[in-house]
Amino acid sequence: MDMVKLDLPTEIITERLIIQKLRYEEAEEIFYSYSSKPEATRFMSWQTHQSIRDTIAFLRYAEEGWKAGTDYSYSIRLLGSARLIGSFGVINENGKLQFGYIFSPTQWGKGYATEVCRVMMALLKEQPGVYRIQTFTDVDNIASANVLIKSGLVEEARLSRWFRFVNQSNQVKDCIHFRLPM
Repeated sequence: MDMVKLDLPTEIITERLIIQKLRYEEAEEIFYSYSSKPEATRFMSWQTHQSIRDTIAFLRYAEEGWKAGTDYSYSIRLLGSARLIGSFGVINENGKLQFGYIFSPTQWGKGYATEVCRVMMALLKEQPGVYRIQTFTDVDNIASANVLIKSGLVEEARLSRWFRFVNQSNQVKDCIHFRLPM
């Protein structure tokens, strides 16, 4: 059986945002906007970036992932100013998708995460070969859990001591697993 590759656009425009394939040129913006900010990366599966070199290494990985059809990473910019405010990524395991997002702390509480998730869920569930769309969050990340519910996902399980969060002193935390009904 052939690997399920997604046919995703490199640019998506929403009411307030531009969502586009990550580019090397964005390394500095990404670093200063969110990847170096402990408050932004607290609930991420990857370590807070200590230097722009860390961000460049991630961008290399993202470029290779897109080519291979295993990881599709997007930057999120404000439509009016083109200011970079976050990113959204999808990991493709042969039709089983897991996604995540991160925003600059200066942009929290403005509805951008819900706007991006709703658009991306609609796009992802129409992809041929996709049979599952899922994500998880630390039980303490209430804001993200609310975004996921508002975006049409449902809580599937609460998992005790399920994930080790590198930016929380490597602490193993309880998580909520969500899926998009298909």
